[in-house]
Amino acid sequence: MNNNSNKTDYRYVNDLRRLAYSQGKLIEQKKFLILLGIAAIFLILVAVVVEQYISLGSEQTFILVAAAMVGGYMALNIGANDVANNMGPAVGGKVISVGTAVVIAAICESSGALLAGGDVVSTVSKGIISPGDFVTTTDFRYLMLSALLAAALWINLATFFNSPVSTTHSIVGGILGAGLTVAGASIVNWGTMAAIAASWVISPVFGGGVAALLLYLIIVKILNVKDKREAASKWVPILISLMAGAFTAYMALKGLKKIYKFSTYEVYLYTVIFMMLAYFLSKPYIKNKVKSLENKKEDIYKLFHLPLLFGVALLCFAHGANDVANAIGPLAAIVSTFTPNEGIAAKVSIPLWVMVIGAIGIALGLLLFGPKLINTVGQKITRLNAPRAYCVALSSAITVLIATTLGLPVSSTHIAIGAIFGIGFLREFRENPERNSSSTSRAKRKLVRRNFVYSIGAAWIITVPASATIAGTIYYLLSISSL
Repeated sequence: MNNNSNKTDYRYVNDLRRLAYSQGKLIEQKKFLILLGIAAIFLILVAVVVEQYISLGSEQTFILVAAAMVGGYMALNIGANDVANNMGPAVGGKVISVGTAVVIAAICESSGALLAGGDVVSTVSKGIISPGDFVTTTDFRYLMLSALLAAALWINLATFFNSPVSTTHSIVGGILGAGLTVAGASIVNWGTMAAIAASWVISPVFGGGVAALLLYLIIVKILNVKDKREAASKWVPILISLMAGAFTAYMALKGLKKIYKFSTYEVYLYTVIFMMLAYFLSKPYIKNKVKSLENKKEDIYKLFHLPLLFGVALLCFAHGANDVANAIGPLAAIVSTFTPNEGIAAKVSIPLWVMVIGAIGIALGLLLFGPKLINTVGQKITRLNAPRAYCVALSSAITVLIATTLGLPVSSTHIAIGAIFGIGFLREFRENPERNSSSTSRAKRKLVRRNFVYSIGAAWIITVPASATIAGTIYYLLSISSL
């Protein structure tokens, strides 16, 4: 009798679990449909506003409206995918919540796009193709529209599968594929393409190496010493000073480069000034803060919260200033062809309405779809805390500076994810002391999820060819339909 009763109870519990699971999935689907609806309304508003305020012929207006909607769609996808690389570590380190991260990133990204996005953009991203005289204006419009849509579709697919990919490489692949379809291999600057391919290796290796070195320094000099509070009083101001200097140079060379060209002398001068200011201002602050902490690692972690927040906010600002061009560059190029006597120019001015589409689209994409990838980057690749997240943020700035100085092309996405991998593999190396021993008595602890290593690596490798193939197909279909 009791056995039958237990079986009945077990079935009842299972039925309740299945019901709760089904209801949870239904709620998720409804929420996703609402988010899609909001994104669709944004794109419809873009189309209506452009159609109402831009006066062109019917066919030209259709192309411009289509380009504006695709530009908005691309901006949404950049916000959903790329911004996670900056904010994910801070969330994973439990410094801020996902909601707070989304709000901070949305403000900083849109501010960077509008204030420092620049008023001039290259019409052909990264010099991938040279249109020349044999590409007509109509072909050029279709080329850019195909590239933009292909890149947006690829990033959308990558976001769906939780893979952070380079939006720059996506648009580069789109332009490459459409360019090859238009005029063959002769249109492509293969030297530039080779440099971009090299960055697939350079970016994550640089980022991972720098992050691992920074974390090793923190472990050895602060976290693993007997008097952690005294060590923190000495070393944290130095680390904050290093971050201040790195981000000053980073903002001068990358974040603000489109609104003011800093000379080499100015970059060095401002870097030294802000490093000194940061050190002398943070030293008494840290010394006072340490008094209220216990001599435990968990308490020392708190000292990295504030500098980490400043760091990721600046990364988001610089990202908005730089990567808004991936959404609006091709759109601005298309718009320029409707200007009398403009033709296909190497660089064009960006109308304010085009910049606004990019800025709002990135912020909205982040707010609607960003939390999913922020969680993946911050929590699922490897376990992060505040010092580890701090190393990821600082490594991103330092690596970009080193690469810029050496003239190496790098991807901010690859750097940030590579830094997270570097942190995780350093932890594995340190927490497996028998790594060089022949003993197999204890299995090696894997502190980086290998499925993410493989899936993200694969996504990086196929980004350019995938977006190129999609763009070539779209261009072919557009050219057939216009015949």
